Amino acid sequence: MSKERFAPRSRLFAAFLAMVAPMILGFQALQAQAAPPAKQAAPQTPSMTTQHIAGGLYLVKGGSGANTAFYVGEKGVIAIDAKMTADAAKQMLAEITKVTTLPVIMILITHSDGDHINGLTGFPEGLDIISSEGAKKEMIEAFKSENFAGHRRYLPTKTFKDPFTILPPMPDGNSALIMMYHFGPAHTSGDAVIVFTDEKTAFVGDLVFIGRDPLIHRQKGGTVFGYLDTLKKLIDLKDVETYLSGHADPQTKADLRALLTTLEEKAAKVKAMVAEGKTLDEVKAAFGLQPAAGSQPSRWPSFVENIYLELAGKKK
Repeated sequence: MSKERFAPRSRLFAAFLAMVAPMILGFQALQAQAAPPAKQAAPQTPSMTTQHIAGGLYLVKGGSGANTAFYVGEKGVIAIDAKMTADAAKQMLAEITKVTTLPVIMILITHSDGDHINGLTGFPEGLDIISSEGAKKEMIEAFKSENFAGHRRYLPTKTFKDPFTILPPMPDGNSALIMMYHFGPAHTSGDAVIVFTDEKTAFVGDLVFIGRDPLIHRQKGGTVFGYLDTLKKLIDLKDVETYLSGHADPQTKADLRALLTTLEEKAAKVKAMVAEGKTLDEVKAAFGLQPAAGSQPSRWPSFVENIYLELAGKKK
């Protein structure tokens, strides 16, 4: 047969494909749009690590929850904060056993946020637990839920308002000097600062945020201007050279001074805008804090927003 005999059929088939192909592509595009987005892998929890700071003091980073620390004395270990889950607290205890076989005999609590206290049930019961008066009140409130019924056995056994002294004996026969301070409402109503005098180091919980917006829990009695005042008092601590926090690497006085300067500049700018009668939206826009279209709002008010709310006397 000649090629000419099949030419009409070839042309018909080509025309059919030209008509159907866009329909097929359109259907595939609709399927792609209707398909659910691929699930993103859950963020991995960083592995837990221990860093020797000085003397008997160690910083524990990683795992679920904020940074914690522990202090090794002659007769036992003092833990500082308790991570976010019982499993994370047990991992912390495992880190301690890499350094010493001595048992944990005391826990010092910096404040009541869940990423610092929810792991308490991973510790043995019956330990001395020390916090500020304000932190204990907030813990009692948090543990009212039946989900936290087991945590009620871990409420602080001692509280303080004035500076509190701890004198753990050391292997050299002397006693270390650990001081706990409460400088007033700041991040929460009951923030504690723990100073290890021989190590020239202070553990400050969530009173120092580096590279992220400081959180102020106004629902817990926290206050922006109390936070700024507390930062000044941290800087003024004599003989303290290193600051350990729940959410940053070790910092120096110079780091804290730089942080204070930045935050005070923000406070001054917001104060001037409030005096001019600017609205919260105008203040947020001036700082570039308006959320992008379609984005989820932040869980917590920004530091700038908290400044405005305090100055304007508004609740949120």
